Amino acid sequence: MSDTPFGFGLPPEEPEDGDEGRKKPQSGGPFGFGGLPGGAGGADNPFAAMFGSLNPNDLGAAFQQLGQMLSYEGGPVNWDMAKQIARQTVAQGTQDGTKDASVGPAEKAAVDEAVRLADLWLDGATSLPSGANASVAWSRAEWVEATLPAWQQLVDPVAERVGMAMGDVLPEEMQAMAGPLIGMMRSMGGAMFGQQIGHAVGTLAGEVVGSTDIGLPLGPAGRAALLPLNIEAFGKDLGVDKNEVRLYLALREAAHQRLFAHVPWLRSHLFGAVEGYARGIKVDTSKLEDVVGQFDPQNPEELQNALQQGMFQPEDTPEQKAALARLETALALVEGWVDAVVHDAAKSRLTSADALRETLRRRRASGGPAEQTFATLIGLQLRPRRLRDASRLWASLTDARGLDGRDALWEHPDMLPTASDLDDPDGFVHREQLDFSELDKMLKDSAGSREPKGDESDETGKDDTDK
Repeated sequence: MSDTPFGFGLPPEEPEDGDEGRKKPQSGGPFGFGGLPGGAGGADNPFAAMFGSLNPNDLGAAFQQLGQMLSYEGGPVNWDMAKQIARQTVAQGTQDGTKDASVGPAEKAAVDEAVRLADLWLDGATSLPSGANASVAWSRAEWVEATLPAWQQLVDPVAERVGMAMGDVLPEEMQAMAGPLIGMMRSMGGAMFGQQIGHAVGTLAGEVVGSTDIGLPLGPAGRAALLPLNIEAFGKDLGVDKNEVRLYLALREAAHQRLFAHVPWLRSHLFGAVEGYARGIKVDTSKLEDVVGQFDPQNPEELQNALQQGMFQPEDTPEQKAALARLETALALVEGWVDAVVHDAAKSRLTSADALRETLRRRRASGGPAEQTFATLIGLQLRPRRLRDASRLWASLTDARGLDGRDALWEHPDMLPTASDLDDPDGFVHREQLDFSELDKMLKDSAGSREPKGDESDETGKDDTDK
């Protein structure tokens, strides 16, 4: 994306062979705190955007929007404003001039057929059954509408942490006196979050090709969704038949749907990891106290400027590092499994399977939708090397245990590989094989020792082990 929201830059491209030479992540924090591009008067500043180039006929609408910002009394994010800004961003089109458009019958039929065929191919590549009970073809605006509930679940914990800090910086005896001011600041904060999130979601809608591009299930459960307009843009310069491009992306979407449908704990595990990371965000209370003491309600842009000075940052604690590692590893395992399964299903059927696989990997390495979303949301720098490591691990598990043995690891989070296992995939495969064989032997020995002898069976003919 050309216009990075929330104040983070693009994730750095890193070498395939590890972390050596990797650029350090840019400084910053959630929602643009610490390094928002453009400065106070830049394009991402809602106040500059609102008042900077208005003609007199637009003043009424501008003051109405300002009134909405000041009167907002909901949660930590003004989601009505986020939705409005996202829809406006989509309506403006992408930088190449592509405008959003309704999906026609022919495109819907093509998506239905691609998802149907993808599910058929995946039956031979995974033991998990189909997870999509319907396929849908979305416009960009429809993607925004369908995914906003998931964004709310992801973003609210981070925004809530920041909002609480804004009310807690004053001594208790002063909070009653400053109540209206704190309320106004929170309203402004909710509106600013809404502005920035809406811009981010609207921009992302111009690039995603389905509902699972960022590795999380953003759409309604059981619906495999593709965006025909964005798929066309994705395949424009690849020299690959558009039907192959559509089918390959349908394979990825359908594989994600299978995983999230039949691993019931996975969604809450990923969203919980984001929330756990959000709890570690700290606030520079000295800076925030200065903001509260100097805040001029007649000049709300001062608050916007102050919030860009880096007062909100992730804590550099062992707990915060562990939360970040859990999230990064879980996302790598999801994407690595999808990559391995889709490659297995497509390699003998699509002539361009290898080229499309590499294109998607390079897209991630150079900062695709998934990387930019997490970089801008919580400062997480997804490492492309982790995704390749995870894909190799799942492929090794397939060779060693078959589809059933590989997919059985999703039965419980404690069974999944860890970050250190991604560094040594072969070690994990062989070590776990030994562990499972020993466990099987112990269970068989235990069952054998409890076999009934003579009249130890009950009246129904079942032995004691069946009770």
